[in-house]
Amino acid sequence: MAGLGDWVQKAVYLGVGIASYGMEKAGVTLQELKTQTQKIADEMVARGEMTAEEARRYVDEMVQQAQQQVNASPETNERKEPRPIEIISDDEESPSTATDDVDHLRKQVESLQDELRNLKRE
Repeated sequence: MAGLGDWVQKAVYLGVGIASYGMEKAGVTLQELKTQTQKIADEMVARGEMTAEEARRYVDEMVQQAQQQVNASPETNERKEPRPIEIISDDEESPSTATDDVDHLRKQVESLQDELRNLKRE
């Protein structure tokens, strides 16, 4: 049973690592969004299409909307408890596969029996 405990521990570490990586990537993406939005706003100010104050508000609004979308993702709002995970080993077959195999073998046996009867008649 020590192997199972190690496996569970590794699975937990994997989950924590994935969550950490996702948060890190979200932070980088938000920073990139802010940088790109700031560049666009600076160009618009340089062309005289908006004032510096409007540009600052525009950048802040875009970043705020992106943060709200990240925080309001459906995965975080819908799930309050861990989802169950079904583990099927390689040795086990699903019930539908076993039934299909049995039906296929029966048809093969019937076909072979018919061939045998035809050969006996000849």
